[in-house]
Amino acid sequence: MKVVGQVQNICGKNCAVITIDAGQLPRLHSEVVDRRKKPVGKLVEVFGNIRTPYALVVCKGQCECSVGDELYTEIG
Repeated sequence: MKVVGQVQNICGKNCAVITIDAGQLPRLHSEVVDRRKKPVGKLVEVFGNIRTPYALVVCKGQCECSVGDELYTEIG
């Protein structure tokens, strides 16, 4: 698993804003999981400053992650 970023804010019931590493941008529409490999949702947009970008994750159903959680993508 590869770290995507850390949850900064939960927007509504099914969106999470996360900070990501500018040097290792994840692919758009990649599946995002939590540390237990439980599916969270899809990464749908990257925005913000070039040095400290953010990403929007649309959760499957209600977003069950909380602020401060790290999210991951599965490699391969």
